[in-house]
Amino acid sequence: MELTVNKDDLAKALNNVEGIASAKTSMPILENILLQTDGPRLLIAATNLEIAISQKISAKNEKVGSIMVPASLTKSFISSLPSNSQVSFKVSGDHILIESGNYKSKINGFSAEDFPELPTIDEPTARFFMSTDIFKEAVDQINTVSMDTSRPILTGVFLHTFENYIYMAATDGYRLSERKLFETDQEFESIVPSSVLAKVKSVIPEKLDEIEILINDNQIQFMVGDILVISNLIDGKYVEYRRLIPDKTETTVKISRTDFYQIAKVAKVFSDKSGGSVKITANEETSKLSMHTIASEIGENTSEADAEIQGGGEVTLNVNYIENALKPLKSSKIYFGFSGKLAPTIFKNTDSDDYIHIVMPLKS
Repeated sequence: MELTVNKDDLAKALNNVEGIASAKTSMPILENILLQTDGPRLLIAATNLEIAISQKISAKNEKVGSIMVPASLTKSFISSLPSNSQVSFKVSGDHILIESGNYKSKINGFSAEDFPELPTIDEPTARFFMSTDIFKEAVDQINTVSMDTSRPILTGVFLHTFENYIYMAATDGYRLSERKLFETDQEFESIVPSSVLAKVKSVIPEKLDEIEILINDNQIQFMVGDILVISNLIDGKYVEYRRLIPDKTETTVKISRTDFYQIAKVAKVFSDKSGGSVKITANEETSKLSMHTIASEIGENTSEADAEIQGGGEVTLNVNYIENALKPLKSSKIYFGFSGKLAPTIFKNTDSDDYIHIVMPLKS
């Protein structure tokens, strides 16, 4: 294999794929990336057997071929070279000579024949395109996946259809977030590792308008310009989360998002000393939403803000979960509703119903 590529193009591609190559593995081969000529382009790929990522960049190929090289070492060397320089590769046996101007490195590699076969989805059961703006926003909004690996289903995002719409949703048993995406005539259910969605979001180029998504029974594929990401799905059936979403609430509050976030921020100073617990009171007569926190070691705090309130009430929540619920909301005023001290609470924008966030109350 002999070829020449632009350093900046190569560095970006290596940065995109290198993180998938696993340094913590019982299979040393997975610490490597694949370099392979592909017509007028160079294919760069990595896999950890759960997820595979590949990218093609323009290259001046003089001799076809392929090789495996250590991912971390190769990325570090290429990224240290001067910007916008030309980088040449020449493979001899299991070694690769990399040259760029006054810089030269010989790296020990391995036969590409030993690299795991890259998966493909040839017969998808679902296929659709999604705006990159919608995808990135939805990934940020679905911020309630579980970190508990003993329940692997809850560590993923439920990408599915319901009543002719595509949705993303996730719950950790204490919180729930759901994003309604767009209409479809397809039907599917899939549980996607949250880390995969985060990876896809991180590699989306600035000027790319949409990505293509393919799904089959056990895999999902994202075509992101010249980047291909394929992952195993999480096996199992997702929980019936919609039963947690209240149709209506006894107490409804419309409040400035900024004001709500501010009183939560102040309450957190005290609640951090009391396990994060804050008591929220919605007073219809005074049109005030207040948060009260008691920390026996340091004292107590009450913070309040003006709000439009129908049906007063009290509920106790974790202040960290409140902040987590408010961050994805975009409207200047937000809706907050609850029904007594034990029922789920709901947060959403006042100008759109495409996103909801549920927080379960604490016992008070």
